[in-house]
Amino acid sequence: MWFDYLILPLLIFCARICDVTIGTIRIIFIARGHKVIAPLLGFFEVLIWIVAISRIMHNLDNWICYLAYAGGFATGNFIGLMMEEKLAMGVRAVRIITADLRSPIMEALQREGIGVTFFPAEGSEGKVLSIYTIVQRHYIEHVKQLIDRIDPDAFYVVEDIRSVKNGVFISNSGKQHNVDRSAYRYWKRGT
Repeated sequence: MWFDYLILPLLIFCARICDVTIGTIRIIFIARGHKVIAPLLGFFEVLIWIVAISRIMHNLDNWICYLAYAGGFATGNFIGLMMEEKLAMGVRAVRIITADLRSPIMEALQREGIGVTFFPAEGSEGKVLSIYTIVQRHYIEHVKQLIDRIDPDAFYVVEDIRSVKNGVFISNSGKQHNVDRSAYRYWKRGT
């Protein structure tokens, strides 16, 4: 009785957390084009799922197992997203548009060791300055805070980037370094 109504549901709950967390991370790796890691994660995801669903099928009259299965799914999604956020893999593009044609945002980003490209542009309300940069994902919050502090009225967009070829990036040590890789997919912190 203890096994059927406590231990088994708990095992199903934990298995479901594992397989959904792995599935969430796998989808992120697929979106980023990681052709080796994604299938490997898929193998373990499905293996764990088969074990969990087989336990459910052997205990169709145990409604607690159903709740454990659903609860594990929800919790696995949450944990998977939290893990993905902590991994902060890849790079992101930041497009900044400001009405201040002499905006100090460019100089501030360059002082941080971040490469920038800028050009005058025409917006719906007249001349603007368009600033474009690519930064490591784990550094994006710092860049957003810098923009908000210097020019709170600036418009900016942050986009995921799948691959990068050449450029100037900042490392965790705060030093600038150049990148020259055709299929730049694996961003290592501090390199």
